[in-house]
Amino acid sequence: MSAVTTHVLDAAQGAPAAGVAVRLETADGTPLADGTPAATGRTDDDGRCRDLGPDRLDAGDYRLTFDTGEYFDQQGTPTFYPQVSITFRIADPGQHHHVPLLLSPFAYSTYRGS
Repeated sequence: MSAVTTHVLDAAQGAPAAGVAVRLETADGTPLADGTPAATGRTDDDGRCRDLGPDRLDAGDYRLTFDTGEYFDQQGTPTFYPQVSITFRIADPGQHHHVPLLLSPFAYSTYRGS
């Protein structure tokens, strides 16, 4: 399993947000543990992205970027946030990090998941 996973829920629809493009990168632009500059994925029908990046990441600051503009365009819904970026810190590389996103066209929130 990836060291970082995410789950996107469309709070306005009360449903998982399927097909959202997600990018994982270090906050400072250095390569990930597997040597790539960034990992990319897309949420599945349940709004989850389970295979995003390497199985282990070093301690440090990372960023998840969600292409919310593309998602809302496909829904035919205008949005104020065409992109959402969440910067977070990995202090213990041995732990799994789950970063959910609750999304609506004009607001979003996030938290440290389990």
